[in-house]
Amino acid sequence: MNENSLEKEIIAIVADISGFEPEEITPKSKLATDLEIDSIKAIEIVVAIEKKYKVSVRDEDVPKIVTVSDTVAVVRKLLDQEPVSNVRS
Repeated sequence: MNENSLEKEIIAIVADISGFEPEEITPKSKLATDLEIDSIKAIEIVVAIEKKYKVSVRDEDVPKIVTVSDTVAVVRKLLDQEPVSNVRS
């Protein structure tokens, strides 16, 4: 999956949960301040990403995700790892 299509898919997930239109969301959009993502919505986004990409986002990585671009980078890193290491037991 190329970076552009991954970014578009992540933006679609964020848009669905945040209520913002995809066209309003950019890679530099800050989840909390620009998109009004609270802790509950952040968990919803993480769960949606984990289900869609069959990856596991570590709890300690969640606070490091500030922008849409950060989200894409975390997902890209997880997708580039061995599939077995991404499955949560």
